[in-house]
Amino acid sequence: MANHWTRAFAGWAIAGLAIAAAPARAAESVADRVKVTEDRISGALSGRPKYKVSRLVPPRARSAGLPKVSGDEDRPLVVIDAGHGGVDPGAINSLTGLREKDVTLRIARAMRDELLASGRVRVALTRDKDRYLILRERYGVARRLKADLFISVHCDSVGNGDATGASVYTLSEVASDKEAARLAARENKADVIAGVNLGDASADVSSILIDLAQRETMNASAGFARLLAREAKPLIPTKAKFHRMASLMVLKAPDMPSILFETGYISNPVDAAFIDSPEGRQRISESVRRAVEVYFAKRMVAR
Repeated sequence: MANHWTRAFAGWAIAGLAIAAAPARAAESVADRVKVTEDRISGALSGRPKYKVSRLVPPRARSAGLPKVSGDEDRPLVVIDAGHGGVDPGAINSLTGLREKDVTLRIARAMRDELLASGRVRVALTRDKDRYLILRERYGVARRLKADLFISVHCDSVGNGDATGASVYTLSEVASDKEAARLAARENKADVIAGVNLGDASADVSSILIDLAQRETMNASAGFARLLAREAKPLIPTKAKFHRMASLMVLKAPDMPSILFETGYISNPVDAAFIDSPEGRQRISESVRRAVEVYFAKRMVAR
């Protein structure tokens, strides 16, 4: 029994020394791993040979942080999400090799510049370089920034190269019900609806409140989609049925109006040339800027 407790004490002592040494050593090195070595640990195991303990301590994970927000502080915030990125190229034009992730980033930057030039809103991009983001992280970033509007930018693609025109998607009714149930089942519900703490509410009450909030958000999203249709049709090629609804993960924030903007078909040579041209980006951005201005003007009047 004495040997058991002696060994246990020695183990605690070794672990304690290694943990105490880790912060100091971590500060000395910028390497991916920090080697914490403790020499000549003895005493507790009297009569046993002295030995060396070596432990590899991984660096603390660094948070990617939130993207930069540009514009006057008192303006509403629009977050623009350039679809795909990094290891996910999105759709690719089979003839030219044009990748959706590159086209959407260029369009997102053009939208940002157009909106900032208007002086009516603040703007942030979920990504301003070629990097991968999971879908929940995309709208999660916007929610953490307390965005007033979320626009995810994409390019359509089909096997038939004749398909053409831009379209916009908002969240479907079925998706709302399922997502409300999923969110209500979360253990930590305090931040599900901005400004409303659901932490003490039952699962049934939480589900109802989230569903109500999401339905209101869906109505606001559909309202913006209609405005975008009106402003886009004179400026860019659009589908006859411009506004559609679907269960898309990136649109499932319960308290933030969100749309997914399919700016055109990357699989169509004419569409692809247009959406990746300076003129095409300017026209797409102008249609968004006009719709955004009307959308927030209407909201101000309604208050």
